Amino acid sequence: MEHSRSLGEPILSMDEISLSFGGVNALSNVSLHVREHEILAIIGPNGAGKSSLLNVINGVYHPSKGTVTFKGATRAQMRPHEAASQGIARTFQNIALFKGMTVLDNIMTGRTLKMRAGFFWQCIYVGKARNEEIEHRHKVEEIIDFLQIQSIRKTPVGRLPYGLQKRVELGRALAAEPDLLLLDEPMAGMNIEEKEDMSRFVLDVNDEFGTTIVLIEHDMGVVMDLSDRVIVLDYGRKIGDGTPDEIRSNQDVIDAYLGVTH
Repeated sequence: MEHSRSLGEPILSMDEISLSFGGVNALSNVSLHVREHEILAIIGPNGAGKSSLLNVINGVYHPSKGTVTFKGATRAQMRPHEAASQGIARTFQNIALFKGMTVLDNIMTGRTLKMRAGFFWQCIYVGKARNEEIEHRHKVEEIIDFLQIQSIRKTPVGRLPYGLQKRVELGRALAAEPDLLLLDEPMAGMNIEEKEDMSRFVLDVNDEFGTTIVLIEHDMGVVMDLSDRVIVLDYGRKIGDGTPDEIRSNQDVIDAYLGVTH
């Protein structure tokens, strides 16, 4: 799929990343780069190391070997709050929303890192804190409009169908105004119509906000339609890296993954 914007310099580079759990190698010498404004898909069979790779990027896992460079700063490891404050947001395979809270309030929690008024001022809700709250609510309303969920803004998230919950989770990630958005199986469990909606929003986030996106996805149709580039993992190793067309014709990938009937 041709995108209307040009890709920039690498915003994220991973060099020779290895990660193991109790002697089992989750990742073995994986290197990759992601350019600004790119949509990069990571595919591979279950257990290939895809979520582990995302967890290394946003600091949940610390690699046993290798370095990660984000926006020019190279490090051996990062903590999740550092990743968030530096502009990395993510969604999860299993929806991690506050089910009893409204759509509006869930998305508002994504603004936490942007709030500068001290705890004291937030408690008494005057002056600086009140002005800040108004500013943040304005931003959240913009996201609600963007995701076309105005009609459910006051609905508790737990009452919503699955596809809409996924959209709210995307909204919460967007509320942090990330430079890099990590999407862990954003289409999992969705019907065709929900997948089409989510695909459109992913493309719109990329086009309108210029957000760089790394996504894990099992639906090959979605991957081939959305991505500028595809990386293929198998047993923790990278076996493919190229455009969707190059990946389609890569024999190693066909043998390991695309040739398998799902």
